[in-house]
Amino acid sequence: MADTYDLIVLGSGPGGYVAAIRAAQLGLKVAIVERERLGGICLNWGCIPTKALLRTSEIYHYMQNASAYGLSASNVAFDLEKVVERSRKVAGQLNSGVTGLMKKNKITVIEGVGKLTAKGKLTVTTGDKKTDLEAGNIIIATGARARDLPFAKADGKRIWTYRHAMVPPEMPTKLLVIGSGAIGVEFASFYNDMGAEVTIVEMMDRILPVEDAEVSDFMAKALTKQKIKILASTGVSKIETSDTGVKATIKAKDGTLSEQEFSHVIVAVGIVPNVENIGLEDVGVEPDKRYHIKTDEYGRTNVDGIYAIGDVTGPPWLAHKASHEGVIAAEKIAGYAGVHPMNKGNIPGCTYSRPQVASVGMTEAQAKEAGHELKVGKFPFIGNGKAIALGEAEGFVKTVFDAKTGELLGAHMVGAEVTELIQGYVVARQLETTETDLMQTVFAHPTLSEMMHESVLGAYGRAIHF
Repeated sequence: MADTYDLIVLGSGPGGYVAAIRAAQLGLKVAIVERERLGGICLNWGCIPTKALLRTSEIYHYMQNASAYGLSASNVAFDLEKVVERSRKVAGQLNSGVTGLMKKNKITVIEGVGKLTAKGKLTVTTGDKKTDLEAGNIIIATGARARDLPFAKADGKRIWTYRHAMVPPEMPTKLLVIGSGAIGVEFASFYNDMGAEVTIVEMMDRILPVEDAEVSDFMAKALTKQKIKILASTGVSKIETSDTGVKATIKAKDGTLSEQEFSHVIVAVGIVPNVENIGLEDVGVEPDKRYHIKTDEYGRTNVDGIYAIGDVTGPPWLAHKASHEGVIAAEKIAGYAGVHPMNKGNIPGCTYSRPQVASVGMTEAQAKEAGHELKVGKFPFIGNGKAIALGEAEGFVKTVFDAKTGELLGAHMVGAEVTELIQGYVVARQLETTETDLMQTVFAHPTLSEMMHESVLGAYGRAIHF
């Protein structure tokens, strides 16, 4: 006889485990199925351990530039094995935390590979053992994996995905990063600060192509100043590996081919949803043309009682988006009166490079394309006392408003700690505040957040300090 639950969650990443917890809080009997480690890719091989690595490279950068702060540091060096070990310990600590949360909320954790066999039914395979489960509702939260280049399959030796790049067996000397989204730029920043010679290749005409054009331009200049080589409107057509390195054939915008040699390559050209072998075809769940599972604003698929959340459903591929979708789906299943649909326009995006990048809402170009008449404000870090005191005077804050209504259409930041600052604008959009509300808000001094205020003032010709 099958074990029966109110809800089964397939996958325990930041979408899956959060959905399970919220459902349990609402009184449902919940099981979660995981084939690897609780916390999924984000916690174990993505968001968290990469930030641990980036923190190390940030401190290493400051140590090498101690004289700028009136300090001295000699014989500055690092132990790559210990750098990686710290990152893995951070991930392990949080994995244990999720395990504790499952116990606290009385969620049954089932280790193994889950597959839908019929509506409301799922079989988990653990070695030679099979366990049949039944539930009134199932949430698919299987996530995604790194996309391989057809001519450059990751081997973990010379050609790396993000997963290999987090546990490098050796320090690259000359690194090629293919792709300049958040993952590519973060790893480029990390390895550059740790001493590697880094080249970024991007097929689009600018790096971080989903960001506002001014942010992309600023980042290109900032990374170039750090001696990262950026090749935009460029592709890689061939990669040959050897025991000692990699030979890449790079195709420029004009079609010119050149061969360049590197010690290692990181492929960061997007992700592929994990939809294979989970039984979607057996129950009739429909994917879109890119094989992501189609859902409505509550996470419901075309099959009654089956929901999907997170990376498996498509962009934006962000942990916090997955978590929020998990809460929405759980509340919808439980019949919670306060459940609200997802508004993807209020999901912030963050890149934890040096400098950092953060944004929410429309870019200036998107707002113009949507037909808005705009008021745009921009305030530089150099005009902020706290930024100067920190020695982080490069960057800016940009705000985009509808000129007629005062609606905050978008906010875009580049500079130190902007991944923390962006939440202020996220809250502002969620609460539908206008330019007047933001202008009348008091910001503490001295803080970096004062630039957020000044940017709003600047959009209406009222900036005080610039």
